[in-house]
Amino acid sequence: MAKTKVEAEPDQPDEQLDRAIEELRGVLREEEKRPDAALQSGVNSSIIMTIPVDVQIILGSTEMPVSELMALQKGSTVALNRRIGEPVDVVVNGRRIARGEITVLESDPTRFGIRLTEIIDATKSA
Repeated sequence: MAKTKVEAEPDQPDEQLDRAIEELRGVLREEEKRPDAALQSGVNSSIIMTIPVDVQIILGSTEMPVSELMALQKGSTVALNRRIGEPVDVVVNGRRIARGEITVLESDPTRFGIRLTEIIDATKSA
């Protein structure tokens, strides 16, 4: 399995992210070239690529006693453990895989998305 980490630098985060994606694609191509995988690569790839995964963007969290939780009502504010501008976590099936910043979608300014700034090294997220 590929272990890739990209540290975001203010002047080149897009280039580093592109390099990490290309590296992952290279690893997948190498796997497909293996003799034992050649027979099943087309079938396995299509099966694997259709498996649904649970993707979450974690803005932050907090802890509170049940009494405070029960007192929440419409209009209540819950303070999170992150500050404005701090990166958010991208979690897939319960495992943090990346971090990013919240951005407004150019194609639809009424929606927002996440611009990835860091791919988490697989050994650190385990």
